[in-house]
Amino acid sequence: MLSELYIRDFAIIDELRLQLAAGFNVLTGETGAGKSIILDAVALVLGDRADSTFVRAGCQEAYVEAVFEVDETTRRTILPILETEGLEDDSAGFVTLAREVRSNGRSICRVNGRTVNLALLRQIAEPLIDIHGQGEHLSLLKPRSHLPLLDAFAGLQAEQRDLSLQVGNLRRIQHDLAALRQNQRLHAQRIDMLTFQIKEIDAANLKVGEEEELREERVRLANAEHLMKHAGEALALMTGMEDDESESISDMLGQTERALSQLTRFDASQAESLETLQGLAFQFGEIAANLQDYLEELEFNPDRLNFVEERLELINTLKRKYGDDIGAILSWGTAAQEELDQIGTSEERASTLAKEEERCLRHIGDLAMVLSQKRKAAAERLAQAVERELADLQMVGTRFSVAFDLLPADDGIYFTVEGEEQRLSFDKSGADRVEFLISTNPGEPLKPMAKVASGGETSRLMLALKTALTAVDGTTTLIFDEIDQGIGGRVGDVAGRKLWQLASSNQHQVIVVTHLPQLAGYGDTHFHVSKQVKQGRTTTAVVNLDQSGRIGELAAMLGTHGEHAIGGAESILRQAAVVKSQMSHHS
Repeated sequence: MLSELYIRDFAIIDELRLQLAAGFNVLTGETGAGKSIILDAVALVLGDRADSTFVRAGCQEAYVEAVFEVDETTRRTILPILETEGLEDDSAGFVTLAREVRSNGRSICRVNGRTVNLALLRQIAEPLIDIHGQGEHLSLLKPRSHLPLLDAFAGLQAEQRDLSLQVGNLRRIQHDLAALRQNQRLHAQRIDMLTFQIKEIDAANLKVGEEEELREERVRLANAEHLMKHAGEALALMTGMEDDESESISDMLGQTERALSQLTRFDASQAESLETLQGLAFQFGEIAANLQDYLEELEFNPDRLNFVEERLELINTLKRKYGDDIGAILSWGTAAQEELDQIGTSEERASTLAKEEERCLRHIGDLAMVLSQKRKAAAERLAQAVERELADLQMVGTRFSVAFDLLPADDGIYFTVEGEEQRLSFDKSGADRVEFLISTNPGEPLKPMAKVASGGETSRLMLALKTALTAVDGTTTLIFDEIDQGIGGRVGDVAGRKLWQLASSNQHQVIVVTHLPQLAGYGDTHFHVSKQVKQGRTTTAVVNLDQSGRIGELAAMLGTHGEHAIGGAESILRQAAVVKSQMSHHS
C-alpha cells in the first residue's frame, strides 16, 4: 500500500507529507483546493509525462516521493526486477519511488534512491498502484476499452500474452514473405545479369598468370625478325658460320683447352686454370644449345600475334568490368554464382514461408477460438456481477451485456463458427470485437453505452464495473478520482459502502477523491484538503481529520449550517458505522 507521500514545490504545493493508512482513505475539500494536484503528483511518480509547468513558480525543481509497503505477493512480483537492476533495499518490506522535475523540463527517476530510466520506473510501479481518473468515465464509452476490461475480469492475461507472441511471430513471417514477393521482378532482372556475367567469365576460360605469359609472347611475336637476326648472329660467333673461314669462339676455346692440358702435363700448378676453362667451355656449349633451340622456336606468325592481341584485349575488357586482375575476375564469377544459387532458392524460401504463414494462421485461430470461448463465459459472469452492482446503485432493472462481433477477412485466421470454418480479421488481442451494451429501462433493447447512458449513469456504470473488476485485481492500492461524479447522495451512500467493502474484504487500499458526504462517511481515514495563503503565496494543506473534524467537514459538504448540518453529518457517520459493522460481521 501507499504508506507515505512527500511532495515539494509541485504546482501550488509548497511542501506536503501525507501519511496514508490501510483500508479506505477519502480526500475531500473545496474545488480547486489541490485534491487533483495531489493525484497528479502520484501519477508523476508512477511514470506519467513530466512537464516543467509542474514546478512551483520561483522554484528550480519539483520533487515527489512515494513510499510503498509491499505485501509478500507484490514483493514476489517486483523483487526479480529489483535484483536484476541492483535496486534492492535494506527495508525489505518497502519500495520508494521518486521523481524530480526541473524547471528546464528535465526529469529524473529514482527507485530506492538510485537513478533509473522512466520505463523501469513504470515497470516497478505497475503492480503497486492503479489510478482511475475522471477521464475513464469517457473512455468507458469507447468500445476499444471494453476488451481489456473483460480480459482483466476473466484473468486471461497469460492466454492474451501467448496469442500476442504468436501474432508477432506471424507478422515477421508475413513481412519476410511480402519482401520476397515484392522483389520477384527485381530478382528476375538480377538473375539475367548474373547469368550473363557468369557465362562471360566462364567462356573466357581464364587462368591465373596467363596475362603475363601473353604479354611476353606478344613481345616475341611482334619483334620476331629482329630476334632471329640477333640470335643467329650470336650463335654464328659462338659456333662458326658454314661460309666463313674465320675461327669461332667455340674453336678457340677448344684450342685453348688443349694447350692448357699439355701445359699441366709439365706443370701441375696450372690444373686449376684448366678446370675453370673446361667449366666455361661447358657453359658456353649450353648457351649455344639454348640459342639454337630459341632460333628454332622463333617464327614470324601474324595469326598467332593477332590471337594474342585479341586475348589480351578480352582480359582487359573483363578487368574493366570485374576486377584488377584475372584472380579478381574469377572471384567475381564465383561470387556471382553463389548469389545466383541463393536467389534460385528464394522461391523455395517463399514456399516455405507461405506454409509457415498458413500454419501460424491456423494455430492463432485455435488460440483465438479458445480465448473467445473463455471470454464469452467470463462475459456472462461479468454481466451478472455488473447487474448486481447496478441494482445496489439504484439502477434496478438495468440490463448489461457484452456483445461479440467477428469480422471476415480473406487473409485472416482460420476460425470455426457454428461448425463452419471461416477466415476472420484479427490482431494481437484475437478475433473478438467486444462492446458493452446496456438497457437502463425495462422493455428497452440493449444498446451501446455511449448511446444510452447519461452522465450519472456512466459514473455508476464505472463504479459497478470497477467494483466487479477490482475483486480480481491484484494491484494493492487503488485510487479513484471523483468516481461519484454525476450521482446523488442516495447512490453516494451505496458507492461508499461498496468502496469500503472493496478495501476491507479484498485487501485493497482504496483512496478516493469525493464531493459526496454520504460516500466520505465510509472512510476509515479522512483527509481534508484546503488552500491557504501564506506570505502572499497560495499553498495546499492536508489535515487528517479526527471525529469532530470529520463532522465539521461532512456538515460543510452537506451545504447547510448550524445544528441541522451537524446532525446530518453525525447521522451519516452513525449510519456508515452501523453498515460497516454489519458487513464485517457478515464477512
